[in-house]
Amino acid sequence: MSHEIEPISDPGLPDHVHRAADTDPAAEKKAERQVAILFLLSAIGTVLFIAAYIYIPTTTFIFLPVMGTTNAHELFLGLGLALSLLFIGLGAVHWAKTLMPDEEVVAERHEFRSEESDREDFVATVKERSAASGLGRRSLIKRTLGISGGLLAVSPLVLLRDLGPLPKKQLETTSWKTGTRLVTDPGNRAIKPSDLEVGAVAQVLPQLLPGEERTLNNIGKDAVLLIRLRPEEFELSPERLSWTYEGIIAFSKICSHMGCAVALYEQQTKHLLCPCHQSTFDVPRAAKVIFGPAARPLPQLAITVDSEGYLVAQKPFTEPVGPSFWERSS
Repeated sequence: MSHEIEPISDPGLPDHVHRAADTDPAAEKKAERQVAILFLLSAIGTVLFIAAYIYIPTTTFIFLPVMGTTNAHELFLGLGLALSLLFIGLGAVHWAKTLMPDEEVVAERHEFRSEESDREDFVATVKERSAASGLGRRSLIKRTLGISGGLLAVSPLVLLRDLGPLPKKQLETTSWKTGTRLVTDPGNRAIKPSDLEVGAVAQVLPQLLPGEERTLNNIGKDAVLLIRLRPEEFELSPERLSWTYEGIIAFSKICSHMGCAVALYEQQTKHLLCPCHQSTFDVPRAAKVIFGPAARPLPQLAITVDSEGYLVAQKPFTEPVGPSFWERSS
């Protein structure tokens, strides 16, 4: 027995119910003010976020009965960002529900590309609906939305502060100065040429002056390797040879490729090896690169001795140490 299936009829749409803002100018104005207030509250939240990030130290704590002792910096950062996102969202939703066009539209689906006239009608409709949203004529909403969205968009730029101050010339200079004594690391002991035998290697740092402190940043730039060869083994220009003393030559310990510590020395080949990427430097030829990805030799520090016979720097490094940076591409 077969049963005929009745086709589904178009159920239609319920009768449209007009909102108060659609028919009452006073209600429309009230809704507009409510949206503007929400956008302004979002802007205040963003200002709170920025102010907390800049002006509240990370070491400041406050006591809250429910939460106990809380980091004020983190608390107000979270509150500011939460209020900013919450109120800009509420404002957008309230704007859409009370002021934007509230008409049901039925669009037929077509399998193929629409006719040109239909496409032109679509573009015209989009422009018409955009105008109907009221953004152009509702200047109060437009201004407050601009304030809220603008501050929210700018706030991530404040986080760039975490990158620290601009390095300026810090990447180009070290703590080495003319007459600075070389001291052992570890030990902090001034060193004489007689302390090094042929083939010996020593890591040294610049001697600190009274009141100075050694920082990790300085250690990362100042570390130097002393290597003693026989003077006749050098293959250096006269200028570079004058930077050595009785067969002792000094190079930056920081690899010119990626900044690793060049810590391995082969006495037989007289090569310095970086353990990170196997860049190899030839000591007798002013640490010339003979293998690996490094593009430059290790910077050489000119050394001599002072009146007491201790090794000192003739002058600072003549080039930046370590890998390339944006102002030094080669």
